Amino acid sequence: MFSILIPTYNNLEYLRFCIKSLKKNSHFNNQIICHVNIGEDGTAKFLEENKLDYSYTSYNSGICEGMNKASKLCKFDYYLYAHDDFYFCPKWDFILLNEIKKIGHNNFYLSGTMMNEGQISFNCGNTPNEFDEKKFLLEYKNFNYYDFQGSTWAPSVVHRDIWNKVGGLSQEYFPGTGSDPDFNMKLWNLGIRIFKGLNDFKVYHFGSTVLRKKKNTISKKNYGSKGAKVFLLKWGITIKFFKKFYMRSDTKYLKPLDKPKINFAYSINYLITRLNYYYVKFFIK
Repeated sequence: MFSILIPTYNNLEYLRFCIKSLKKNSHFNNQIICHVNIGEDGTAKFLEENKLDYSYTSYNSGICEGMNKASKLCKFDYYLYAHDDFYFCPKWDFILLNEIKKIGHNNFYLSGTMMNEGQISFNCGNTPNEFDEKKFLLEYKNFNYYDFQGSTWAPSVVHRDIWNKVGGLSQEYFPGTGSDPDFNMKLWNLGIRIFKGLNDFKVYHFGSTVLRKKKNTISKKNYGSKGAKVFLLKWGITIKFFKKFYMRSDTKYLKPLDKPKINFAYSINYLITRLNYYYVKFFIK
């Protein structure tokens, strides 16, 4: 029913645990596809032994190129982007499909709610070895957020046609930071107005380990600012401005989005973001 795309970079401990949760807690027989960056920890062998699809690069291609390569192997129409440090809650896919049926068309971007590192604070362990699965499965339904505007970016799902129309993820955001709001902006320009985070579609998030690699020579601080600059120069506004005035991020979901309201707050923030744009364009290399 869903083609689940998971980029991974020498992170077999977390990937194995993520896949275990998908096999245990999925309602449907979904397709799992990984993109293996380097994989010197035995990732490819593990996937082959478990008869799972994967694409491969001998170098660290980053999230965007990896996702784009993996997407070419998709068998189903709904593409779900996941990180390898997620634990998926029971019947996540059943919940997601019911929401898609309610919408009745494919012009949407749906995402989930993250627990532990995310919207909901509920710690059951910081690594797969520490994870108290029994406690989590007994109690996770007692911890809730709400359906919200905007997105958590991952886990997220779009239809194949939407993915192809915008050309997947933009690879100039290597290794990945900034690519999620960029993808949302491309969907916005396509006319998508349903950007909805679902409270009932939950994952436990161990905490961005997909990008935390000792051998990655780009620091988190530097590639974060790089992604923000790429977005600013590409779209003329900051990610913060886009999330606040376009996505209305984290506000309660009531209906599909409409155009930003041009008021005093919008105008002042737009002026600031444009000044930022010209400063970065002409004074920052």
